[in-house]
Amino acid sequence: MFGTVVVGVGIAGLARIQDLMNPMPSSPSEHLKLFGFVSRRSFGNINEAKQISLEDALRNKDIHAAFISTENRSHEETIRMFLEAGKHVLVEYPMALSAKAAHELWEMAEQKGKVLHVEHIELLTEEYKQLKKEVAGKDLVKGTLHFTGSVLDENKSGFPAFSGIARLTWLIDLFGDLTVTSATREKQKENNYSRMTVHFQTANK
Repeated sequence: MFGTVVVGVGIAGLARIQDLMNPMPSSPSEHLKLFGFVSRRSFGNINEAKQISLEDALRNKDIHAAFISTENRSHEETIRMFLEAGKHVLVEYPMALSAKAAHELWEMAEQKGKVLHVEHIELLTEEYKQLKKEVAGKDLVKGTLHFTGSVLDENKSGFPAFSGIARLTWLIDLFGDLTVTSATREKQKENNYSRMTVHFQTANK
């Protein structure tokens, strides 16, 4: 069995705990053993999963991999700690709040001989696979991708583009490398409103 720990118990972390405690039959998850979860808050147990300290998670030789589901700004530091401890790491996107930090983490994982994987489960969904089939072989003339959500705390989540990084991954996977041609941002603090509009161009313009 491959020992794991979940770090962070927000929506994504709780889903990880649930999946690891109740793996689908014949799925790779059946070969994973959840040793516990790490959180700054005190919970005790969640669905029979035991809360353990960060120090125990880093030190335990039976834990081989960490699933990191904390707020964006803490991803980089947490990844570094687990790689230093010789663990594989799966992290929710974004890996870090700068490209420089992300490249450093990839290099660190390579030097340590460990897997560092940024999770983007949407790319594996049947809906996305169907979209990719429909787009295959076609030239993109013009398109719009619009999505909404609550206004995020930039101190915790990073610049707003980071909350849209999953959608950027869609576009690059579907249409290849993109160049930013313009970007604007509108903020109405009194209305708790923020909007960013970005225009991209494909390699063949």
